[in-house]
Amino acid sequence: MGNRFQVKDRFADGAQYIDGQLRSGTSGQSHTVVNPATGEEVLTYELASTADVDEAVAAAKRAFPAWSSATPGERSDALHRLAAVLAEQAEDFAYAESLQCGKPIKLSTEFDVPGTIDNTAFFAGAARHLQGQAAAEYSGDHTSYVRREAIGVVGSIAPWNYPLQMAAWKILPAIAAGNTIVLKPAELTPLTSLMFAQAAKDAGLPDGVVNIVTGAGRDAGEHLVGHPDVVMTSFTGSTAVGKRVAEIATATVKRLHLELGGKAPFLVFDDADLEAAAHGAVAASLINTGQDCTAATRAYVQRPLHDAFVARVAELMETVRLGDPFDPATDLGPLVSHAQRDRVAGFVERARGYATVVTGGEVPGGELAEGAYYRPTLVSGAAQDSEVVQSEIFGPVLVVLPFDTDDEGIELANDTPYGLAASAWSRDVYRAGRATREIKAGCVWINDHIPIISEMPHGGYKASGFGKDMSAYSFEEYTQVKHVMYDNTAVAEKDWHRTIFGDRI
Repeated sequence: MGNRFQVKDRFADGAQYIDGQLRSGTSGQSHTVVNPATGEEVLTYELASTADVDEAVAAAKRAFPAWSSATPGERSDALHRLAAVLAEQAEDFAYAESLQCGKPIKLSTEFDVPGTIDNTAFFAGAARHLQGQAAAEYSGDHTSYVRREAIGVVGSIAPWNYPLQMAAWKILPAIAAGNTIVLKPAELTPLTSLMFAQAAKDAGLPDGVVNIVTGAGRDAGEHLVGHPDVVMTSFTGSTAVGKRVAEIATATVKRLHLELGGKAPFLVFDDADLEAAAHGAVAASLINTGQDCTAATRAYVQRPLHDAFVARVAELMETVRLGDPFDPATDLGPLVSHAQRDRVAGFVERARGYATVVTGGEVPGGELAEGAYYRPTLVSGAAQDSEVVQSEIFGPVLVVLPFDTDDEGIELANDTPYGLAASAWSRDVYRAGRATREIKAGCVWINDHIPIISEMPHGGYKASGFGKDMSAYSFEEYTQVKHVMYDNTAVAEKDWHRTIFGDRI
């Protein structure tokens, strides 16, 4: 990666970004960012207090009138400049993302960073297309049209699994629509969110449009969501925390967008290409070390292919290379923390009592022993109602179950509280079409699992939340629709007035 910046020097002024400046938090409590591959300290910083949140919201509120009144073309130009700055700093972003998360550098370099640049370029264009229903005389006597207006200060909370991409997914549609934002990243992984805000300043966005407060969820996060000057909140994270966010937001009558947990089914019909399905399952279950709410977690395989699928997936998983995230040959990095690694291991250890661990299910030793590593794990023979099938594990664990009929396969795919993503594998267009209609998830892939694109929406059904990230559909979350109606008659005494007072002539 060449000579990278020194994190402690880059963030010597603190890990809060308020009104265009890095500064230290004032909570009196510190937090340490740890490299999960080695356990070594990356940065110790002061957490944000509620007073810091107040200052960030005030900065966003001050910036809102000018930013919201900028033309769509002006906001578009600013975002095009931001995309260019991100591209110039791509190596630094990839380095920081891998350092704080343990992601293999090839994932940061080829997925996280280019995906974020593409999102930025997409919203630069979308900023010019905030459209409403065509103006027309729907009543006959009036001309009606629809305005889409920015809603105000947005307070968003992003998770630790994709810090850079999730920051972009929150910030970009909000500011493209003319809002200003205060984002709280996860305390574990604040570096690239802060860098994104700095890049926005480098691109010429006004101070206060993008603010970052890095603090504890129960303090800074809850204060941000409940702040009276925050008119909308967007949260990505677990369903349990999402429920708490919803309680606070609804108590203050805020607009709310939730992208929550997932337990994505991977449905393999008996006419599927077995080799394609096996390779797809390994990639889709292990992406980001399984720390992805759309990752394949439950493979349902029609019985004629089940045993061959299990054997082939196990064989492929055993070829996956664990190692130093900065080694280009590394396939799988550590989980984000030792606590998360131990949580994942706990699911697998409990599953040994009722299922078979086909491969993996262990913490590696040797050079990797100090990191939060866990081997790719395949589990078979679990019951549909078991913990390992129903609960979100958020690690490199795939569970395989058999099914007999198409009806049963689709029923099993829908049989969890979640509905974020799913895939179906078949050569039969009618089978595939049925799966897209009947699987209850916000995204259904056919003969693939995981690819996302900026032009298409991302969001869930059921306990996976509501509202959309990415695409033009995300503007539904970040704009207010206003109906404007003009009288065209210039008649003082209108006929409809007689339904309220007086007599018809």
